[in-house]
Amino acid sequence: MGDRWRLIPTLNESGAVQMATDRWLFEQHVQAAGPPVLRFYTWSEPTISLGFHQRRYPAAWEQLQWADRPIPLVRRPTGGRAVLHGDDLTYAVIGSQFGSRRDAYCRICRFLIAGWQALGVELRFGEGRSVGLRNQANCFALATDADLVLADGGEKLIGSAQYLRGAAVLQHGSIALYPNRSLHGQIFGTEPLEPRLPPLSRSHLVATLTQAARDTFSIELEEQPLSDREWAAIRALAQEQELPDRSRADR
Repeated sequence: MGDRWRLIPTLNESGAVQMATDRWLFEQHVQAAGPPVLRFYTWSEPTISLGFHQRRYPAAWEQLQWADRPIPLVRRPTGGRAVLHGDDLTYAVIGSQFGSRRDAYCRICRFLIAGWQALGVELRFGEGRSVGLRNQANCFALATDADLVLADGGEKLIGSAQYLRGAAVLQHGSIALYPNRSLHGQIFGTEPLEPRLPPLSRSHLVATLTQAARDTFSIELEEQPLSDREWAAIRALAQEQELPDRSRADR
């Protein structure tokens, strides 16, 4: 890992743009055209993200609406199962030399554990196996050993997924802050587990986790917004992004 990373200010954008941003920044890093990156982002509307290999999902998701608007489906460049976004905070780390897939999870998640510990919340890794997700549509239905749960109650707080190419890794994950109970029930047919968290704003959480990343990785973070050139490339990629193959929805 290098000692100087890029910190991108928090973005609130559509799911297609957020996934294209992660994908584009990762490609730049793989090509040695971009430094390691830390960023946090929010979703401009309720959105379901599907794991890259998740080809089957309930057919009813094709007609989902919220506040008289369709709920978009987007595909992540990473694995895992479906995540409902909108009331969460998402983080992304792009870098190299983190080791194996499991080593990368352990090393990257250390900053999340340290940041939440600074807020008085103790986290630990889940104990489930990823094979258990094969029969689940909902990522948050099971906490695998790559996810972070509350140390005392075991509720899943952070679901993470990866995309690796050589020594480079993209790891991003959803932090379940304030799940929308009604919408979650409409989509997944169950009530969400609601982690017991202290009152906090997203801005304070981002600042705390950013400082934890500095301390954990022993890095300098240089805040650098996306340039006009980068935005043009990202928006073009978002328009080209593969849409979920709705012909394979469960029927």
